[in-house]
Amino acid sequence: MNLNLVPTRKKKGDLWKKIIRNWQLYIFILPAFLSIIIFSYIPMYGILIAFNNYVPTDGILGSHWVGFEHFTRFFNSYYFWDLLWNTLSISLYGLAIGFPLPIILALSFNEVKDGFFKRTVQTVTYAPHFISMVVMAGMIITFLSPSSGMIVHMIEAFGITPPNFLTDPRWFKTIYVLSDVWQSTGWGTIIYLAALTGVDPGLHEAAVLDGATRLQRIRHINIPTIIPTITILLILNMGSLLGVGFEKILLLQNPLNMESSDVISTFVYRSGLVNAQYSFSTAVGLFNSVVNAILLVLVNQIVRRTSENSLW
Repeated sequence: MNLNLVPTRKKKGDLWKKIIRNWQLYIFILPAFLSIIIFSYIPMYGILIAFNNYVPTDGILGSHWVGFEHFTRFFNSYYFWDLLWNTLSISLYGLAIGFPLPIILALSFNEVKDGFFKRTVQTVTYAPHFISMVVMAGMIITFLSPSSGMIVHMIEAFGITPPNFLTDPRWFKTIYVLSDVWQSTGWGTIIYLAALTGVDPGLHEAAVLDGATRLQRIRHINIPTIIPTITILLILNMGSLLGVGFEKILLLQNPLNMESSDVISTFVYRSGLVNAQYSFSTAVGLFNSVVNAILLVLVNQIVRRTSENSLW
């Protein structure tokens, strides 16, 4: 039995030797490690609020335990399917339009010779990323205002009666997704451009000698090079499918477009911070996080079985 413990002790000894030998690297990552522990893992203790009727004066452990009562209440509510559909539809809509555009833009930039035009277009496309969410929402409201909106006046100049973009529920998801695509597409190209730097120029030279066109070289050389990056980002995006950020939605939301703008994150905000239903909002938020985690694992497993580009 003692003989069986020798390899284990040896492995532990080798591990400590590696740590001592590379102690500078471990000191370097220590602040990031501690920040994750303090701000990400320790607060998970608050998940217990979802399983009791939390009263601040009684504390988390002192509050009355109710089990899955808040989850059952949410699943049986009349607004459950509406919230789920709005969240999923906005996420899938944004994924369908916003995911391929940075890839196309990066491939296009990669084919343009470095110069003033390329640098200018790159700057123009990723500059909107630095606009704050509040300013972005203000710009959208200003551009689409029925009385003074620039886009509304442009549509009217063609003799067309524009819809009421800000209050019509049918337009909310399109406005949200397109404005999000405009703000994030240019920034997303940076990752793919970095991946394209790994392409061996000799491959393009050999392809040109063989008579390959530019589109053929993009298809058979550039795209296969960035497939691992595309796969990883797709997995991460699928893992946050229900994690639609509530900031811009909350800023653009009004009673008239609530039918299509109310998502899980805005509902959690109203329930928890506005209506002080701490336990119920925590249960809804926990459901959202668990579904995202399950989707992340499932998509990663599917990719792992079909290719070697999974997260783990």
